[in-house]
Amino acid sequence: MASSTINSPPQSDLRLGWIGLGSMGNAMAKNIHKHLTSQGHQPLRIFNRTASRGDALEALGGTRCQDVAQVASESDVIFISASDDKAVESIVEQILSLGDGVAGKIVADTSTIHPDTTKALTLKLRERGAEFAAMPVFGATPTAEEGKLLVAFAGSTAAYEKVSPFLKGVIAYEVMVVGEEPEKASLLKAAGNFLMAGLMELVAEGHVFAEKTGLGSPTLEKLLELVFGTVAHSDSVRITTGVYVPGRDEKPWSDLDLGIKDVGHGVDCAAQVGVELTVANTALENLRKAKQWSDANGGRKLDSSSLYGVVRQDAGLDFRTDFVKKRDGDE
Repeated sequence: MASSTINSPPQSDLRLGWIGLGSMGNAMAKNIHKHLTSQGHQPLRIFNRTASRGDALEALGGTRCQDVAQVASESDVIFISASDDKAVESIVEQILSLGDGVAGKIVADTSTIHPDTTKALTLKLRERGAEFAAMPVFGATPTAEEGKLLVAFAGSTAAYEKVSPFLKGVIAYEVMVVGEEPEKASLLKAAGNFLMAGLMELVAEGHVFAEKTGLGSPTLEKLLELVFGTVAHSDSVRITTGVYVPGRDEKPWSDLDLGIKDVGHGVDCAAQVGVELTVANTALENLRKAKQWSDANGGRKLDSSSLYGVVRQDAGLDFRTDFVKKRDGDE
């Protein structure tokens, strides 16, 4: 990684800010804030458009800011966790509204956005003397709460030196340094997302196969645990424990709408270079069909693993398993 000059304070005086407190952002921000306070550093500065989402962090001693500009002006490193490209673009534009005051700052984006968006934002910040580091994360909300995400980092060596103390052992179990071009981290995340969606498609098909043939889901799940590894087994658990259709008062581990966006980025990147992702496209189509089921059922929130319900329907089964219908009180 190439080094660049960032005029920021020593680590002990570094001021951190966090923008975006959705389920993932809130979990990561809490872990960083706890780390800061445990080391005697300044508290994390926070902002979220829906102010109430910052209540828990403020109760822990976080400093609530009135808007994005305040977080940016009072921070040396500004973390972003937003839902999509438009949200990240809007946040960066508000940061840039500081004018010359943005020079020397690092914007570290944990969001999943298109590599083209990452590249464009990198150029905009660089023109103002600031740095953009892409650090999308792999893992669902429960993993984020445990501080065991995987971070893919791409940016300058100087930016990494400032940000890295708040990654491994704080929000992540490991950091993959992809290179100095921020868009490379976004590209890796896009690849990871369509691979994950493809694996979920295979696990879903396997479970429908097991049910229709009489093999049984418990037997298949044990095979996945013993032979195919942690990720495949976790996908299976999301199916068999009903996570794919969360209870009406529960939040999804990984929101369906975000899953459609994330897999779509990977499919688009592949199409740009003439690669047809057959399995990923199948998974994406089933995610979109799951969205149709959600819309037809009052906009019910679904997990990104809900493509399993579509595979069930294609095999002549109900979208919901008996377990889910019993949990929902429909049996």
